[in-house]
Amino acid sequence: MAGQKVAVPKGMRDFSPLEVRKRKYLLNIIEAAFRRFGYEALETPAMENLSTLTGKYGDEGDKLLFRVLNSGDYLKGVELDKIGEMRPEVLAKQLCDRGMRYDLTVPFARYVANNWGELPHPFKRYQIQPVWRADRPQKGRYREFLQCDVDVVGTESLLCEVELIRIVEQVFGELGLKVTLLLNNRKILAGLAEVLGHPDKLVPMTVAIDKLAKTSAEAVREELRAAGFEEDKIGELLALLTTEADNAQTLGALDGMLAGNPQGEKGLEELRWILRYAEYSEVEMPVRVSPSLARGLSYYTGAIFEVVVDSEEFNVSVCGGGRFDNLTGIFGLAGVTGVGISFGADRIYDALELLKLFPGDLDSSLDFLILNLCEAAYPLCVRMATLAHAQDYSCMIYPEVTKMRKQLEYADKRRALFAIIVGDRELEAQEVVVRNMMDGNQRAVPLDRVAEEIFGITPGLE
Repeated sequence: MAGQKVAVPKGMRDFSPLEVRKRKYLLNIIEAAFRRFGYEALETPAMENLSTLTGKYGDEGDKLLFRVLNSGDYLKGVELDKIGEMRPEVLAKQLCDRGMRYDLTVPFARYVANNWGELPHPFKRYQIQPVWRADRPQKGRYREFLQCDVDVVGTESLLCEVELIRIVEQVFGELGLKVTLLLNNRKILAGLAEVLGHPDKLVPMTVAIDKLAKTSAEAVREELRAAGFEEDKIGELLALLTTEADNAQTLGALDGMLAGNPQGEKGLEELRWILRYAEYSEVEMPVRVSPSLARGLSYYTGAIFEVVVDSEEFNVSVCGGGRFDNLTGIFGLAGVTGVGISFGADRIYDALELLKLFPGDLDSSLDFLILNLCEAAYPLCVRMATLAHAQDYSCMIYPEVTKMRKQLEYADKRRALFAIIVGDRELEAQEVVVRNMMDGNQRAVPLDRVAEEIFGITPGLE
């Protein structure tokens, strides 16, 4: 009889055994790719000092931090008669010294700044851990979710960008998910703002053009107009951004628009280098130059990446990143450059689920269920389970003697691949019966052939 259901906090989730198997399948592929390219695993605490977290994500980000109430006498030092007059953020600072990890980037920067003298240079790390944000829960947006980051710091080499493109191709290739990698460069965006006559309006320009994939060109035009861009300049920019073209044509158009602009020309040079060496690396995944791509503009300084699924049913971003300079400057270590990307594990999971790309064998968590039909069969059941475990099969003996039907129903609910039946009748015949739970077919196996025919080993049971 089921008890009353107890809800989990909003924005948090339980994961069923099947969901855990699917998540592990996904994460194992991602982690294997990271390791293949020489990245080392790093883990940081779930909780950081608020002084580490605040001021790193802007005012809106600070509002989304999960603050942890001080332990013990958390009201010590607080003027209780003035609590009602305090602004929430002021009170929060007095009650809370720590907060839950908001992302993996700031803890990574802290770790690098603290350990720079002992780390190998360049330092290649990956990190797969949950983060927490006090966001408003909605479909596809959670308060606790997993991030999978891979970064290299301490080198300016563009070979690192090419390496990240190869990691993206290998991960999604192994998952069977068709994607396109969009590529841009922050220097190109800065150059465009300069040639349009508004170098001081880089941020509003990029905020507007980054919406082209989600809204109409006319809406973007209106936003640029409101930001102070002249009509003729807006028309020139939108013509560049909305014209369907291949990479050569897009780069040619950018050449013309950015001619004589040192920053823009440097960005184009870097883009061409990355594309050329991606070709040398035999990257077959579509890589498309996208001048409107402007993610992470506040800290990216070079290449910018975004990966989108090639599906009308699920055409969303599942991965992104870019090059950054001085990420560790916020912790007193200046001049450390690097590049990294982050895989959105939850979105990738949703894409695999929607497009039915998870392997079918993940549905089963049990290779063999040995039915428990009589105490006389206990020694044989235990020996068969031992044989199965030695061959790395998942196998269990049903714990209680009960009706065969009930045990087979359990095997079906567990999606077991095979049920091994051994009762008084089978013992008398010196055999066991193996039932394929997928199709219902079954066959008898003599006891002296069990090890070889069922578990693929010799010698057989005596």
